[in-house]
This record gives sequence, C-alpha cells and structure tokens, in this order.
Amino acid sequence: MPSSISDPISPDALRPALQTLLSKATAFGADAADAVATHGRSLHVTVRGGEMEEVDNSEGRDIGLRVLIGQRQACVSSSDISPASLERLAERAVAMAKLAPEDPYCGLAKPSLLATEMLDLELFDDTELPPDELLERAKRIEAAALSVKGVTQAEGMSADLSSSAVQFMGTNGFDKGWRSSHHGLSGMALAVLENAMERDYDYHSVRWLDDLKTPEEVGLKAGRRVIARLGARQMQSGTMPVLFDRRVAVSLLSSFIGAISGNAIARGTSYLKDKMGEQIFSNQINIIDDPLIVRGHGSRPWDGEGVRVKKRHLIENGMLKTWLLNTSAAKQLGLQTTGHGARGISTPPGIASSNTYIEAGTKTPEDLMNDMGQGLMVAEMFGPSLNPNTGDYSCGVAGFAIENGQRAYPVSEITIAGNILDMYKTLVPANDLLFESSTIAPSLLVESMTIAGQ
Repeated sequence: MPSSISDPISPDALRPALQTLLSKATAFGADAADAVATHGRSLHVTVRGGEMEEVDNSEGRDIGLRVLIGQRQACVSSSDISPASLERLAERAVAMAKLAPEDPYCGLAKPSLLATEMLDLELFDDTELPPDELLERAKRIEAAALSVKGVTQAEGMSADLSSSAVQFMGTNGFDKGWRSSHHGLSGMALAVLENAMERDYDYHSVRWLDDLKTPEEVGLKAGRRVIARLGARQMQSGTMPVLFDRRVAVSLLSSFIGAISGNAIARGTSYLKDKMGEQIFSNQINIIDDPLIVRGHGSRPWDGEGVRVKKRHLIENGMLKTWLLNTSAAKQLGLQTTGHGARGISTPPGIASSNTYIEAGTKTPEDLMNDMGQGLMVAEMFGPSLNPNTGDYSCGVAGFAIENGQRAYPVSEITIAGNILDMYKTLVPANDLLFESSTIAPSLLVESMTIAGQ
C-alpha cells in the first residue's frame, strides 16, 4: 500500500511563488492583483467484503491569480509553479484583463478591513495514520454494520484523512496562510424485506483525530438506521405537522443562507430581498454564523479576500440582521463586506458562510413528536425544489409516520409542500444540535405542511 501522509506542508513554502506571480503581474501592467496557492494531500481507503476495494492517495499544488486593470479583471490558474510557468501565467492574465468587460464592482478589499491577527483556531492536526490503520478502521465499520440483524450488505465503508495549506497574497498588503486537516469515517448499510431494498448511512468528520467517533459507532448507526426503514409504505395525504430530523433539517438552513447571499439580493432573485430588519422567524429562533469556532469545520482566520471575520447573528430573535457580503456584492449594494468572501483558485471571490447553525431549543425530538400528535418525521429528502423568488417549496421525502406522539411506521414515496416563509414563522428547534459539519441545525418542527401520499 502507499505510504502515509508525512512531512506536514507549510503555507510559507507557497509564498515565493505568490511573490513572483504578483511581481510579474505588476510588471506586465496590472494595476492590482491577488493570488492564492494551495497544497493538499489526502488518503482514502474503502473496503468491501472485508477486503480493500479502493485506495486513493493524492497530492497536488495549485496556484491562481486575479489581476485588475481599471475596472476590468481576469483570473487564471495552474498546477505548475515553475518560474517559467508563473511568468506565462501572469502575462496571460494581464492580456485577458485588457480584453475583459468592465465590472464597476470588482476590486481588492480595502487595507483597513484586512485581518492583522493570526488566530489559533486549532484547524490543523499533524497526527498521521498509515494506510494499514485506515484499512483496519474501514473493516471495523463494515463489520459493525453487518453485525446488525437484518443488514444484508455494506457499501462504501471508508476511512480517510487529509491535510492542506493555503497562502493568500495581494498587492493591497495582505500576506497570510493557514493549515487545516480532516479525519473521516463513513459507510452505507443495505437491507431487504419482501424484495424491497432500503439503504441508510452514517458518517463522522472532524479536524482532529482525537475527536473522531469509533468505527463501531459509525457502522452500528448505519445498520440500525436501515433496519428501522424496512417495510416503508405511503401514508395518507393531508395537512399536518412535519418534523425534520437534524440530518435533513440543515437543508432548510441552507435555503436561508442562499437567500441572504449578497449576489442573490443584488440580482433581486431572493424571497428575502425586501425583508431586512423584519421578523422572519418566531422570536425563539437565532441563526449564528461563527468563523472562529475552535476546530470548527467551517472555521477560518480570515475570509477569501483577507478580510477580518467575526461571529454574527444572521437572525436574532427571529429578525433578519444582515446579508452575507463579499467586497463586490457590498459595493453593489452600497454596504461594507461582512467577511464572507470565498476565493477559488480560478475564479473571482464568491460568497460563502462559515460555521452556520440554528441555536438549539429546549425540547427533545421526542417531546416535539408528542406535541405533534399526528404527523410526519422526515429522515431523507429527494430533489427539493425551491422557487427563489416566491419561496414556494416542495420535496420528495421518506421517513416515519407519527401517531399518538410516537414514531409509528416507516414511510416513503411521499411529497411535502409549503411556502418556506410560512414554514420559517412556525419553526420550533429541538435540543439535539451537534457541531458535525459547517452548516448544521437541530431537528426542526414545522407546524403545518401539505403531504401528498395515498
């Protein structure tokens, strides 16, 4: 098997290439420029039938340049950071910028807004695992899933790790980098009842190895979840409460994040475009974006434009408090960037949230089921559809019927529908929030939705 990840990569090793690239861009005629370089390594092992099915050991470096000439900009990228390649890259970027259409909102972030501190968010763990240990972990996930009575097959049982370094530099004076790491376990279990196959999964991903669940926990949960779904059938159509399990509740939060993106607001293609400062949710709902969570999946010491970042309330006591803005969207809206710029290697800065979550409530999911009486718990979603202008929402789902406040039987092949603004107003969060990804929510109860079943 290939060797493990070793010799931790450093952002400082990327600086010389960036310095050369910016110097060349300026010499070729750029008025301003910024550049980003990344170096990443990853190792991924998958098993099937107790034997290794796949191993992916990869490493790569990429560098990207954005140049500005007046109000014109162009972006180029390469995986070749040799001096000759960097010179060609800079020359091509300047030539492209001269021919690009004018963009009155492009530009680098103001120096006064740039991050100056190097915050230690514990995003990098230098713990190494040899491939043989990853293989053993993946085997343990599979064995645990197959130990659940009724599970007939396991797929994609895998263990992985990765590390990366990024360095960002601009002619506005920004020059900083950081390292990150990832350790993960995942797997899917399958079961059959009366020729009907069901599948379900579990996964866990962390920055630091000592925070990772055991392979047995992941495998057992995947197995138990799929067994609970055997015998699924349709339920009666009607209008009733719907409880979104926390695994799928995050989709409602993701829809909200997209609706407050500065680009959507500037284009006028958001159902929240005229709602700033208004009560969108009930007063018990708070939605936070916090890039400074230690070991957080979406944590970052600065944004993709080098701008300082901070914890923000997106929704406070139900009220919409801010858009998500990068420098370009902020200029277009006559506002100031909120530190949500996201820089890609080959594209201008976009917009992205960091660690975004709906604060937990006080009731357990079981309490909320009891409050519902009769209704639906959604455990899986298929092809959600949301009209970005009106908020009309529909989705195919599977889950469990709720009867007399208890989970009754598994259901599938049903559709739920409503207007997302109406859904927001009655949203009730459970107390089961877990910080297991960058965008998270607890289980969420919606007072009333239209169910299309039998």
